[in-house]
Formats: sequence, C-alpha cells, structure tokens
Amino acid sequence: MNIRKILVTGGARSGKSEFAENLCLNIPGKRTYLATAIPFDDEMKQRIKLHKKRRDPNLWHNLIEEPYNIPEILVSLNSKIDVLLLDCITIWLNNLFLKIGTDESIIFKEIEKFLKVLQGINYNIVIVSNEVGMGLVPENKLARIFRDISGKVNKKMAKIVSEFYIIFSGYALRLK
Repeated sequence: MNIRKILVTGGARSGKSEFAENLCLNIPGKRTYLATAIPFDDEMKQRIKLHKKRRDPNLWHNLIEEPYNIPEILVSLNSKIDVLLLDCITIWLNNLFLKIGTDESIIFKEIEKFLKVLQGINYNIVIVSNEVGMGLVPENKLARIFRDISGKVNKKMAKIVSEFYIIFSGYALRLK
C-alpha cells in the first residue's frame, strides 16, 4: 500500500481544515482526527464546535484532542489506523511556546522529534499548518520568533511529505 503524507497550508480562514478533511474522506479505512487546539476562551470554543459540527461522526473512527504530545500520539497510532488528520501544527507550536517558553533549542528538539516520527509512520496522514509568513512583519520579537519557527517547520515538512497543497481563499493549489 502506498502511504500518503500530505501537507495542507494556507492563511487563516482559507479553508485548510475543510480541504484536509475532504482529502481524508477520499482515503479508505479508519480515520482519526487529531486536534491540537486548547479551548482557552469562548471564541476558540466556538471554532472547535464548528469544526466538530462539520464532521460526520460516521466517517471518523476517533477524535483525539492533544495539545502537546504529538510525536507520542503519532507513534501510538502505528498499525491501529489507516488515516490521520493532524489539525494543526501551528496551534501545536503555539501550545509549545505557552508551555515551554521561547527557548528555541527546546522547541526545536520537539520539532525534530515530530519530524523524525513523521518520516517513520506507517499510515496515511494529512497535516494542516498555517502559512504565517506571507503577511506583515510582526511588531514584536516573540511574534517574529514564532513566525520564523513556523516557516521552518513548514519547510521541513514539505520536504518529507509526498503531497503538498496551499489554500488561497478556498481554492487549493498542489505544489508537490
């Protein structure tokens, strides 16, 4: 069986998650949704609610909500599922920043662990990640560090995956 590793990126509210969900629905087998968001406030709770409402529970085998331990979850799913939707790497990075702080060496250790695991998984995966580097240069150092790390992670994932899409205003462009 040909394992598909797919990266879907784009701007905020561009339709990345819905596009990624549809990609998953076109891959046969057990589907698991791995959500990284933490419902910190009412607005985020509403976004999560809309994501859940959009998904037909009959088409998804499982939902895992995990904000931090993504590499461990990916390993634990080997030989148990056929398709994983990981939504989203950018939120995961944000969670790491909030938990760990701005120590880039520790953040990059987590990223490298994730990338190593991604290379070795034996199931199809669709990964959602925001493209945060196409807008204005952030006015503060922390935001610039976050933008730069996000861009580096996207670049490294793009080298690993077999398919790569960018979403603009609801339309997908396949880059790889």
